[in-house]
Amino acid sequence: MAGRGNAQIADALATLANIVARDHQPGREDEMKLERFMKHKPTLFTEGYAPEGAIKWVEEVEIIFEAMGCTEENKITLGTY
Repeated sequence: MAGRGNAQIADALATLANIVARDHQPGREDEMKLERFMKHKPTLFTEGYAPEGAIKWVEEVEIIFEAMGCTEENKITLGTY
């Protein structure tokens, strides 16, 4: 019975290792950041020349950046998307 428990633990650890490896692929980091950003449902700025609207949009997006812990580079990339 102990052998079966060890085998299950080994299988679970192997599965976990595969998930971690898949989620930490260097080529997917930007894609994953974009997915996380979009899950916050950022508003679109479509008001043309409207300083008040632009300020409100920037403040809303900055809240998302803060929640995500974005670097300045990430803020530029995601903000221009």
